[in-house]
Amino acid sequence: MLPGGALWSVSAATAGGSVLPDGCMDLVWSGGRLLVAGPDTRAHDSAPVPVGSPVSGVRFAPGLAPRVLGVPADEVRDGRPELADLWGSRRAAPWVEAAAEGGPRALERLAAVLLRGAGGAPPDVLALTRMAAAGASASAMAERLGVTSRTLHRRSLTAYGYGPRTLTRVLRLQRVLPLLDAGAPLADVAHRAGYADQPHLSREVRSLTGRSPAVLAAERAVSWAQVAGA
Repeated sequence: MLPGGALWSVSAATAGGSVLPDGCMDLVWSGGRLLVAGPDTRAHDSAPVPVGSPVSGVRFAPGLAPRVLGVPADEVRDGRPELADLWGSRRAAPWVEAAAEGGPRALERLAAVLLRGAGGAPPDVLALTRMAAAGASASAMAERLGVTSRTLHRRSLTAYGYGPRTLTRVLRLQRVLPLLDAGAPLADVAHRAGYADQPHLSREVRSLTGRSPAVLAAERAVSWAQVAGA
């Protein structure tokens, strides 16, 4: 099993909508293609899925996919290349076959083998993820890890696809979403998620998702209703 990883699937009836930045990378199996979904800096519209062609995949915890795939995260930031384009067709072929026969669980097993061979999850990346999720400043992260700000930024680009400040913003957005889903008042969401005030929340959510918090909450409510009714 992958530490912090997750298997997911979307039926043809419920596919669509937007993918929001979450600090993660994914291996995505769809229509006979195995894609690498790079780290997002903004909301992306997911491609329409033809009826009968569900999408499934493996989601890697923040900072973990580059360790497994051997590809710096910033090289695939906001991209969706095929694994074969990154690895070459010959090396990617067993993974494509595994996805076709065993779905995301087979991909997870292959990824876990690669991760063990690479020595497991990097401790400094795990520490950086925890600090960013807690809202630490970039200077505090660098001091805690005993590196310069420039070194921290370079490591963050490789592991997450963007610098530590953007990582903190993205992970803070992830604290917002369950609060919006629960119907919490926006002022309460701002306070509980770590924003200075409600206008700060609105600016950040709009910057990362292209929507106001109220519009985002309404869209998510519709999406959840569609999933429940599928």
